[in-house]
Amino acid sequence: MEIKQMNWKEQDFWSWKEFILLMLLEFVFVIGCIKFFVKPIYLRWLDNDLYAGTLTGLTIAIILLLGVYFIALYPKKLSWSEVGVKPFAVKEWKIIILFSIILMVGAVIIVVLTSFLGNSWENSKTEAIQQNVTFFTVLIAFISAAVISPIYEEIFYRGFLYRWLRTRTGFTGAILISSLIFTIVHIPAYNAMPVNFFSGIIFALAYERTGSIWPSVIIHGLTNGIMVLLTISG
Repeated sequence: MEIKQMNWKEQDFWSWKEFILLMLLEFVFVIGCIKFFVKPIYLRWLDNDLYAGTLTGLTIAIILLLGVYFIALYPKKLSWSEVGVKPFAVKEWKIIILFSIILMVGAVIIVVLTSFLGNSWENSKTEAIQQNVTFFTVLIAFISAAVISPIYEEIFYRGFLYRWLRTRTGFTGAILISSLIFTIVHIPAYNAMPVNFFSGIIFALAYERTGSIWPSVIIHGLTNGIMVLLTISG
């Protein structure tokens, strides 16, 4: 078991089959079906961008986590630890704090620089929060951004995708490709693409350093949560 943990960056249990199936699940089913067909149904049903967006995120989380389990883990009798769901050392909190600061400062710099291009950073969810700021709407937004999204995205994009790429393309290739895919799946939020790419790099570096997805989940959740609070205060 110790050897397996030491070599997670050089070997895994999967082939192109698992990679292709999970990419199809993401790009065809989640993006092609959930985001373009199911989300509008949620919006008509709930008549609220925040609630519809949160329910859409929860739906995507369930689908992708089930996909990782039934495509990558269960057929090979693997545990969730193979996609980074494992404890991390207390000393790694220094990495969490440092990377969180770097991400927040970097994101602010990117936003300022891209603002000169005329980009707007508002979206339907943030507008919905600002138009109806209550404890419940803030709680829903916070849970969506700081809990649901970080957990499933880190398991999928870092735990599986980054590790799969790491064993085949090396450190640099895995960082760049996984961050690019992470950015692409957030389309049509074109204005946030530079920040998403930078975030993907930071999250992957945290996973690379610790071997656990929980530090990147914490960094992801912390920074997303701060963004929600800034949105409300703005």
